[in-house]
Amino acid sequence: MTVKEHYDNHLGNFYSWYTGDFDKNKDIFKALCMDSNIKPDDAGLAIDLGAGNGIQTIALADLGFKVKAIDFNRHLLDALKLKIGSLPVEVFDDDIRNVGKYSNPKPELIICCGDTITHLDSFAEIEKLIKDAFEILTPNGRIILTFRDYSTELTDTDRFIPVKSDSQRILTCFIEYFADKLRVTDLLHEFENDKWVQKASSYYKTRIGRDLVLKYLADSGFLINFDNITNRMITIIGEK
Repeated sequence: MTVKEHYDNHLGNFYSWYTGDFDKNKDIFKALCMDSNIKPDDAGLAIDLGAGNGIQTIALADLGFKVKAIDFNRHLLDALKLKIGSLPVEVFDDDIRNVGKYSNPKPELIICCGDTITHLDSFAEIEKLIKDAFEILTPNGRIILTFRDYSTELTDTDRFIPVKSDSQRILTCFIEYFADKLRVTDLLHEFENDKWVQKASSYYKTRIGRDLVLKYLADSGFLINFDNITNRMITIIGEK
């Protein structure tokens, strides 16, 4: 199953539930931006690649950016639209690989958060996305990438990861490791009509490491402003 099919037929239906408190997550991202002195200059345009239900999009709009939010899942984009209100946000149902289309006007910030870059099919596609982002950014524009650190393989039963549960839903993630890929199975149990119903779907992620992403950023021309790992989540901020 492709990543898009996985989101359209499975994960998109409960994504907002498992990611948790929207406002709390939004404020965490806003704090990262403020701590890194990321604020709008000039036109103040930002692009959110893989915007999902809008956690980062709304945070950037709150900070004063005009935001183009790009995602390929209509369910999540519909959830994002409900949160826009009067904020300066445009929503695009599109593939993040097409970021080059959004070069006029040039953005001063491009973000790709969550674990979105690993959804691309190969190292080459990730490298191209970074190069395309560099090309369309304004001088001194910045990029924010966050993605999971899969360098250390989980083994045996540790590969079954309890993600979230309540009285109606239980989500478990199972990971299988390959040289340059991961096979991820999202196993959801939902309580429906007085019984538990199992719903499962699998897809592949590209198993890219921090060092290679840093190399792609440097090769494209970015200077690294921030590089941190917290709870197996890597955050990198580069400047053109």
